[in-house]
Amino acid sequence: MNQSRHRLLQQIDTPSQMKALSIDELTQLADELRDYIIHSVSRSGGHLSSGLGTVELTVALHHIFNTPEDRLVWDVGHQSYPHKILTGRRDEMATIRTKDGLSGFPRREESPYDTFGVGHSSTSISAALGMAIAAKQSKSDRRVAAIIGDGALTAGMAFEALNHAGDLDANLLVILNDNDMSISPNVGGMSNYLAKLLSGKLYSSMREGSKKVLGKMPSVWELARRAEEHMKGMVVPGTLFEELGFNYIGPIDGHDMDTLVKTLSNLRQLPGPQFLHIVTTKGKGYTPAEENPIAYHGVGKFCPESGKLEKSSAKSKTYTQVFGNWLCDMAKADDKLVAITPAMREGSGLVEFSEQYPSRYFDVGIAEQHAVTVAAGMACDGLKPVVAIYSTFLQRAYDQLIHDVALQNLPVLFAIDRAGVVGPDGATHAGSFDMSYLRCIPNMTIMAPSNENECRQMLTTGFQLNSPAAVRYPRGTGPNIEINSELEALPVGKGEICRNGKSLAILAFGSVVSEGLEVADKLNATLANMRFVKPLDEELLLQIASDHDVLVTLEDNVVMGGAGSAINEYLLKQQCHNRILNIGLPDLFMEHASREELLDDAGLSTSGILRAIEDFLDTEELAKHVTLA
Repeated sequence: MNQSRHRLLQQIDTPSQMKALSIDELTQLADELRDYIIHSVSRSGGHLSSGLGTVELTVALHHIFNTPEDRLVWDVGHQSYPHKILTGRRDEMATIRTKDGLSGFPRREESPYDTFGVGHSSTSISAALGMAIAAKQSKSDRRVAAIIGDGALTAGMAFEALNHAGDLDANLLVILNDNDMSISPNVGGMSNYLAKLLSGKLYSSMREGSKKVLGKMPSVWELARRAEEHMKGMVVPGTLFEELGFNYIGPIDGHDMDTLVKTLSNLRQLPGPQFLHIVTTKGKGYTPAEENPIAYHGVGKFCPESGKLEKSSAKSKTYTQVFGNWLCDMAKADDKLVAITPAMREGSGLVEFSEQYPSRYFDVGIAEQHAVTVAAGMACDGLKPVVAIYSTFLQRAYDQLIHDVALQNLPVLFAIDRAGVVGPDGATHAGSFDMSYLRCIPNMTIMAPSNENECRQMLTTGFQLNSPAAVRYPRGTGPNIEINSELEALPVGKGEICRNGKSLAILAFGSVVSEGLEVADKLNATLANMRFVKPLDEELLLQIASDHDVLVTLEDNVVMGGAGSAINEYLLKQQCHNRILNIGLPDLFMEHASREELLDDAGLSTSGILRAIEDFLDTEELAKHVTLA
């Protein structure tokens, strides 16, 4: 990368080196930082639009706050690339989201400047409040700031934290990065001037002094309080946050360095809960990202000059696309179908459905709990809801899944994307646990497709049931199996034998069936595509157990409590005495890497499965049970 374009940035290895910079130099640093991010992400892929929108804010925060002693808590973390670059990781950015490289999100193990590990939305205010309380308990003058986007503020958890924070006198600054709401005429010179004024010591001291004096004369104090609210209300939309107990400042231009620095400098000195509302442009400074921030939110490699994204070489459809096509087809066939997503329209494949059936499409915002319970309410009164959700995000609505859907045995279909390992997004986004946490819930039917056509069939199956059902499928493409355009259902709880072999049988669930078949071919083993995690095909299981001495289970879910455990439990109950090897994801949080690398690390690649079987059986047993191809 051309270092001459980043002359000032190349001198910044820690935020302390930014303290003496002037406003003009900070502005230059922001320009260089934005250019660096564009060219860095163009080579590595990653999150782009969000970070470009928070460049000036990040520079101003590290200039004013004494990080890492002062705590900055980023929400979700998509916007943290500028933060990483300014905190000593500039030269490692090429490794981001790759095996053994930088995480795509703030991570405590990675840097002392990453004060809280994130990846899921709407956690920043709660975490920052906890840190502010800890500072107060230890009588520290440490300051804490939470940076949250307007999208993340749609989650109930954020408002729970705001409600709690406003009731305390902990020194907490909440910064709302508003890049979606309309920018009112108040955002500009007058609003910026008032923000500096209202956050200043003179106004603050006068306000507190007035409370003491006028507080003894309730009617006069009430008149003064209302006058202040009306004066502020004419220029700021902060009534809600004031009512929650915060001193609201803003909205201000989040790309105006002078206003940001002066306002943050003032706010850092003020005691108690403070709320700063800034308005930014997502993708700021890069025209393709400004014009299409969603497409450039998370990108692969691209040409920085033209903005042209590299096209995927994959020829087969992704499971997400299979789901999106099925949803439109089923909606055409059944007008009771409604689709719900917690702010994941693009990621879950709902764009076409939202355009074709806008009145039957519900994006509830980043509110997974609400998504599940509103689906339950719809199901109570005759609608047939499909909740499109990532495996890792369904974890956030576990009580609602149990209490509001399963306990009442309501017909809600969960289309669970990103099941199993997800790759570069790492542990926060991994869908490693859904078989385990769903399997223990009564009334649930759980399916795992081995290919694209089976995914379509299972979605149809689950939709036609009069009880809760889940179809869990991985990120990316399948084995490129031809998809039948019909809406065919599968017999519930029935698997299939894909290959007959000798005395060793492989029982595979979901996406790892293809690896299992390769292994079965090499070992002359039987391969069963189990299809249903719950209910298990008990008849097929007993048949295989009686005909084979050694059973191997495969799943892209943690072994503990997963599909293999279900087989162990059933066969033990039937007093079967087969030797069983369970292969799945290990009992640890797997780091970021490609999906293929993660499966190999977990022993779920073809070679890994072969090694595990060879280690499980000694030489004599291997010869007895296996005929190598």
